[in-house]
Amino acid sequence: MKKILIASMLLAAQLSWAQFTDINIIKEVQVKKKGVVVSAHPLASEAGAKILKMGGNAYDAVTATQYALAVVYPQAGNIGGGGFLVGVKNNGEKFTLDYRETAPKKASRDMYIDKKGKADTDLSQNGRLAVGIPGSVAGFFATLKYCKLPMEKIIQPAIDLAEKGFAITDKEAEMLNNQREKFQRHNKSSIIFVKDTPWKAGDLLVQKDLAETLKLIQKLGAKGFYEGKTADLLVAEMKRGNGIITLEDLKNYKVAERKALEFEYKGNDVVTMPLPSSGGVLLAQMLRMASFENLEKYQQNSTKAVQIMAEAERRAFADRAEYMGDPDFIQDKTSYLISDDYLKGRWKSFSFDKATPSAEVGKIIEQPKESMQTTHISVLDKDGNAASVTTTLNGYYGSKVLVSGAGFFLNNEMDDFSIKPGVPNMFGAVGGEANSIQPNKRMLSSMTPTIILKNGKPYMVVGTPGGTTIPTSVYQSIVNVVDFKLNANMSVNAPKFHHQWLPETITVENNFPESTISELKSKNYVIEKTKYIGKTEMIVLDENGNIHAVADGRGDDSVAVE
Repeated sequence: MKKILIASMLLAAQLSWAQFTDINIIKEVQVKKKGVVVSAHPLASEAGAKILKMGGNAYDAVTATQYALAVVYPQAGNIGGGGFLVGVKNNGEKFTLDYRETAPKKASRDMYIDKKGKADTDLSQNGRLAVGIPGSVAGFFATLKYCKLPMEKIIQPAIDLAEKGFAITDKEAEMLNNQREKFQRHNKSSIIFVKDTPWKAGDLLVQKDLAETLKLIQKLGAKGFYEGKTADLLVAEMKRGNGIITLEDLKNYKVAERKALEFEYKGNDVVTMPLPSSGGVLLAQMLRMASFENLEKYQQNSTKAVQIMAEAERRAFADRAEYMGDPDFIQDKTSYLISDDYLKGRWKSFSFDKATPSAEVGKIIEQPKESMQTTHISVLDKDGNAASVTTTLNGYYGSKVLVSGAGFFLNNEMDDFSIKPGVPNMFGAVGGEANSIQPNKRMLSSMTPTIILKNGKPYMVVGTPGGTTIPTSVYQSIVNVVDFKLNANMSVNAPKFHHQWLPETITVENNFPESTISELKSKNYVIEKTKYIGKTEMIVLDENGNIHAVADGRGDDSVAVE
């Protein structure tokens, strides 16, 4: 086994041995015949690997990792949010679980429209009215039928982390300090995430209330969250402000099992999430449009390669706004949108000479700045079972509201609806009637957990956080490996770019090639730089059984091996 240890933090050695104070961030491993877990936090990845060592499979491990992320990665890991799981079993069975949040029964189409007819995005993004009915815990129990171990064992590593405490990293300290004012504004009482002095690396975070909530789930199952004490605490939190989630909403939440979206790309079978994930549909559209130009003959991040890929992104995102939403509430046009006939028509206006004006594919609307936070887990076990899971609270720490007495943050997923057709959400995504607010409806998502098969066997497990940049980052990651023949490390850590139709801008990371930027500008492209785009977690398995697992270098992301 080849193991590259990028960073090792030996923190607070004087503290009790029972506390989690040694944090080893491992960015890359190459192994054979072993299970691997890649996630946003080393302690969460280790929790998943621990479950693999106990005899669990990929689905046990990905569930344990999600629980652990709810403890050690509270900005996005959660039991107060939701997500999507794409699974491929070693017998070839493919499945998806949709545990996306839903709108409460009291939700209405114009609930965020003020008396002047203006959309109030503060209400949809912050505080109790922004919260959708959480789906994560129901999703974990829906996963259980694919697991080998009981939930009591799967959840235990997370309970240990919450009860005993763990040392936070520099990045976590910075985030907590940055959110201090918002935590104070949106919580009626003091919370453990606000201290008298600023947080710093090595500080111990102990979450007793969250540990008790997890113990109730361990003891009572899903009812330990959706009914009883925890449900009462959540509804009481709603009543402290303008929240509308009721006990009935919680009790009636259901996970949706959906048929995976599958399509072929360069001889590989891509298995991804269907609606209400727009990500899978966008991925299919972008890969197929790019294939019309023989993308593989160009160099990665060259001007022509970026033009092809960005113009595919532009057209796909225009379709997102018009056609996509919860398939239980709209006519699902996925088959039409990813068909060759439709996409060839879409591609006719492409030209290497200049940028296609976004006005040609939709009405221009001014966009706000973006904010993005989600988290992704990729798992492959030694028997060939694969799991790709993306979960979210939406924004950093979701609505910023912590359920008093229960210790977990609530999502702000209601902002992912079209709160007013034509008004962009916090990620700048525009939506129409297909994604309007209705009771019990799932809001459209960009999350794109994906598994690629070669000859029927897992070849790649991939996904990322990043709001609307998720599908474009997964798209680039796949193209980097399949078309540009980059290894997993280079694919994950190569400079990324993003286009989403509106605003009419290609966003590039700061280290993007300047020569490409200059040439794109000469073709009327508007370029905007950003620090980073996404945090991709990738596993690649070659034909000889060699596993290459990589955690993104943009964060504290880490790989663990059973």
